[in-house]
Parts: sequence; structure tokens; C-alpha cells
Amino acid sequence: MRLLPHLLVLVAYFALGTLIAYASRRYVEADSRSYFVAGYRLSGFLSAMTYAATTYSAFMMVGLVGLSYATGVGAFGFEIMYFIATLALLTLFAERVWRAARERRWVTPAEMLGDLYKSTTLRLGVALLSLIALIPYASAQLVGIGSLFTSIVGSYEIGVFAGAVIVVLWTLTAGIWSVASTDAFQGLWMLIAALSFITWIVLYVTQLHHVPLPKLLEVLSEKMLLGLHPPWSLTVFLAYTIPWIFFAVTNPQVVQRIYMPRDDRALRRMILLFAVFGLIYTVIVTLSGLIIRGASELGLIPLISNRDMVTPYILNIMNPLLAAFIFTSIVAAAVSTMDSIILTLASSTAHDIVKEHKAAIRYLTIIALTLLTLAFSLLRLGFIVELSVLSSILLLPLAPITLFAWCLPDHVKGLGVPALLSIVLGDCIVLAFALTKGIKSIFTYSLLGFIPIPLLVLVTSTAVLLAGLVARNISRDSSPQKT
Repeated sequence: MRLLPHLLVLVAYFALGTLIAYASRRYVEADSRSYFVAGYRLSGFLSAMTYAATTYSAFMMVGLVGLSYATGVGAFGFEIMYFIATLALLTLFAERVWRAARERRWVTPAEMLGDLYKSTTLRLGVALLSLIALIPYASAQLVGIGSLFTSIVGSYEIGVFAGAVIVVLWTLTAGIWSVASTDAFQGLWMLIAALSFITWIVLYVTQLHHVPLPKLLEVLSEKMLLGLHPPWSLTVFLAYTIPWIFFAVTNPQVVQRIYMPRDDRALRRMILLFAVFGLIYTVIVTLSGLIIRGASELGLIPLISNRDMVTPYILNIMNPLLAAFIFTSIVAAAVSTMDSIILTLASSTAHDIVKEHKAAIRYLTIIALTLLTLAFSLLRLGFIVELSVLSSILLLPLAPITLFAWCLPDHVKGLGVPALLSIVLGDCIVLAFALTKGIKSIFTYSLLGFIPIPLLVLVTSTAVLLAGLVARNISRDSSPQKT
């Protein structure tokens, strides 16, 4: 009986999303800029919703609920740091990047960095890095869908295949126009469902079992879940947080969205609406995980050992129709992030690597990247949170070269080689630890007992870039002056 409501709501979601994607085709023009960055013509609302839906994914309602359940309030600190840092970065840099993108006709972040550093090699290197690093993040979305389907229909594989089909169909339909339009539809669904989720949890604890919320907080405090206690040591907290606070400048799918608003008013509205959406969504998700853990500690529900199964367990005990609505919102969150990543990677492949703007190349690239992500997700290599943060760590060396270029665009010209070297050395550190000590070591291991690996990566990449800048200035100062 529980399966029927889920199928009905999923079919309704798929049908509505497909209609919206198809209707958006009227906005698409023939050129690749219209297909990939909307010809710089998105409204403030669409810009905000595609930015939010791209950012907040299956990571939130599956991964972060589970992380909050398993590790306590440190998960909120980790995620709110991302939110604060993103708002700060958007406030400081979004307008200048938006103006430059329109003036220089950028389509991809790799093109942006190649242009600012005057280096085609750097452009190619950044494009290739994005392809490698974002596959784990995209696959995390399918892992989230698969985990949900496991709890509902008993099949992980059906979930990941269904998610991949939706992504391909909606992305191919009209490029960024169909992605942004369906993101708005999905973002609203996500927010309403999250509010419904936490409302049900609170009522389940306080009304059905008559447990006051202060009692719940008392239990969480006794279990050391309301502070930076193990597993949230300072080193672990920094290891998770450092890549996340630079997400807005390192992840190409979100940097690309800064290019798209149609005017400065739309850009400001994008930032404001994203701030409202992000704050509400973050608080709801982390509070949900904490309340569920409190319910487990009080014996209202069993302790759940696999944190990615916390949300699926709750969905299995709530009203089937409400569960179906929330279940579908998580599918929507995963799809919205994955189709944005796939479209961004397709734009980079076509624009920066192949340098071919034919429509057939776009379509083939989208299909190939989706299949690659599907294959990766079937391997089930790690938790959703770790897969997501791993991608951000691999992209972390882009933070110094991007921020230097945004702050000092006239000083980075000709520094393509040091910039590329800073990326290579930073990622060599990540891969060395991942291969020798395992992926989880990147989050738990600390050099000399207090330096987390992401901080080492960031410092190394920054030092290499600074060394290149200093060396060039010394070379200029020591060269003979013409008379």
C-alpha cells in the first residue's frame, strides 16, 4: 500500500517537470551561450532558485539529516559556515564577476580563468579538473535517490536509473532554460516538503509521545551532541568546513550561475532570495536530524547505524501520502543538482576541451557524462556527505587562483603556469592521502596533529601562486630597462 502513493506522486512530479522543461524551449536561441548560460537573460527569481536548487541537494535531506543525527550540532556549524561564506563571497564579488562575464562573453569558469590569466593551458587544466572532481558530487545525488528507493521499493538500482533518466531528459530539452525552470519548480517543492518533514517530526515527538522539546534537548546534551565533541574535533570540523566555505568560488556549476541574471537588479534579487531559502532550509534540515536522534535516545524509535538511512526510516513510519511528497522532494533536490552539474560539465567539454559548438556535441556529452555518473554511483564508494565534500576538496586549489583573479585581475596575467602548478600540487596532496590512507583520512587525519588536510592543500596552492607572482615581479625588476 505504501508503494502506490510514492509512484503516483513521482509520476505527477515527472509529468509536471517535463511540461515545464518543454515549455521553456521557447526561450532557447540557436547559439551555445543561450543553451548554457541563458544568454545572460535569467530573471532574479529563476536565478535565485537555480542557484539554491543547484547548491542544496540530496546532501541536505539525506546526507545532512543523517550527519546531524550521527554527530550532533557540529553538522549545523559545518553547513552554516558554508552559508555565511557563500553570502559573503557573493556580496563581495558577484557584481564584478557578473559584469565581466557579460563584457567578455564568458560561458564557463574555465574560460574565465583562462582569459584572466591569459593561458589556454590553464583553461584546459581547469576544465579537466572539473570533469574529474564533479563526478563524485554528481554521483552523490544518484546515491541519495538510490538510498531512498531502497527503503521504498527495495531496489537501489531502480532509483539511480530513474534519476539518470530524468536528468538526461530535462537537461537535453532546453539546456539551462529547462534546468533553471525545473529548478524553480523543484526548489519550491523542496522547501515546502522540508517544512512538512520537521513539522511531522515535532508533532510525532511532542503530541504522539508527549515528550516536551526541553526534555529532548536535555537528552541531546547528555549525549554530548550539542557542542564540538567527538567526532567533531576542531581538526575534523576544519577538514569538513574549509572546502565548503570556498564552494561558491571553486564549484563551476555555481560560479557559472553568477553570469546568468539579466541585470544588476536581478543579481541582487538572486542573492537575497538565495539567502532566505538557504537559511530556512539549513535550520530545518539540521534540526530534523537532531530531533530524530533525540527520539532514538528516548526509545521512541530505534537507533539507526547507517546515517544515510535516517531519513528513509522516518519516511517509512509517517503517513504514506506525506512520505511520498517528501520522498519526491529529495528526488527533486538530487535531480536539480545533478542536471546543473551535468550541464556545466557539458558546457566545459564543448567550450573548453573540444571547442565545438554543434548541438550534437552538447547532446552526446550530456548523455556520456550522465552514464559515467551512473556507473560511479553503482559502485557505492562512500557516504553522501563524504562524496560531496571530496569533490570540493579536489576543487579547493581553484580557490586561491580564482580569488586572486577576481581581486587583482591586472596582476595575474601571464601567471598561467604557476596557477596550473598550484592546482596540480594541491590535488597531489589530496590524492596521496586518499590512496594511501583512504578517502576518510582526508577528513580525520591531521599533519603534525593539528593541520587538517584541506588546510594543507589551501596553503600549498596559495604559496605556489604567490611564489609565481613574486618570481615574476623580481624578474621584471631585474630585467634591463630600455632607454
